[in-house]
Amino acid sequence: MSRTYKATGINLKSIPLGEADRLVTILTREYGLIRVVAPGARNQKSKLAGRSGLFVVNQLLLAKGKSLDKITQAETLVSYPGFCKDLSKLAASQYLAELVLCHALSGQPQEELYELLNEHLRRLEQLPNQKDQHSGSGFVIAHLSQGIFHLLALAGIAPQLRLCCLTQRSINPDFADPNWRIGFSIEAGGTVSLAPKRPEVTKPEVTKSESQRLKSRYPVFASEERYTQATESNNYDERTVTLPRLNHKLNAIELAIFQQLGSSELPQLSAILSEYSGSFSDIKSIEQVWVRVELILREYTQYHLGRSIRSAKLLDDLSMPN
Repeated sequence: MSRTYKATGINLKSIPLGEADRLVTILTREYGLIRVVAPGARNQKSKLAGRSGLFVVNQLLLAKGKSLDKITQAETLVSYPGFCKDLSKLAASQYLAELVLCHALSGQPQEELYELLNEHLRRLEQLPNQKDQHSGSGFVIAHLSQGIFHLLALAGIAPQLRLCCLTQRSINPDFADPNWRIGFSIEAGGTVSLAPKRPEVTKPEVTKSESQRLKSRYPVFASEERYTQATESNNYDERTVTLPRLNHKLNAIELAIFQQLGSSELPQLSAILSEYSGSFSDIKSIEQVWVRVELILREYTQYHLGRSIRSAKLLDDLSMPN
């Protein structure tokens, strides 16, 4: 059996190893995540020095080792030099790489994930640099938000945004009412309908069997803060159902953006605003809308992955006004 094999991959992480080597984590089409040694990559004259850098895509020839495989040849296919010229792009690309490292698999093909990551890195690369934008890092955050959503969708954990998580009824943004809101629950997995609070009435005792039926119909969540508004479901009974915590309330514009994040193209806020009956000052600025969308997605992602996103701190610092 041959001790060498080929793979096409993108470098996601690199750390020093020994005196001159690097240990590189690579997302490959053919084998998913692999951790391999780039011999001598920390020597400036080494051919692997540049080819072991972050977000470089290489055609690799690898040799099997006892504990770690080694790169014997690397031919660069794609690189993203623009990330080094714009910190917001670099932070966004590292953000996406963190998400990929969380759910990419090893030992099996990951072609769809590989293509998706490269597509969003290409989009970030093609954006104007932050210093050339009047809106700061707003474009970067918008494209990052869609990249996050696409990765969550591929992993099967994207939030539910077109149906109420409790009632499974369709939800459509109401642009005619500036005060219209929809709930967003991270624990429940997406949007939750808000209904007018029902008047208090004397209710008969619920039998044990009925209580068990209702509890099996709706999810039960433990939380210090409770979302106590009634839902639209006629079968809902707040005596027997513990509702999930309500983390955010989205207006019509924010919900419309969330509902379009799954499309192949970035949602155009100008088209959404054309349906809005209020003034643009009501939503402050396009950049602030995207910042809020990303923050909600970040909270949702960190909760469902069970870990924080370290690159987000740099992105926050870059987004802050001077």
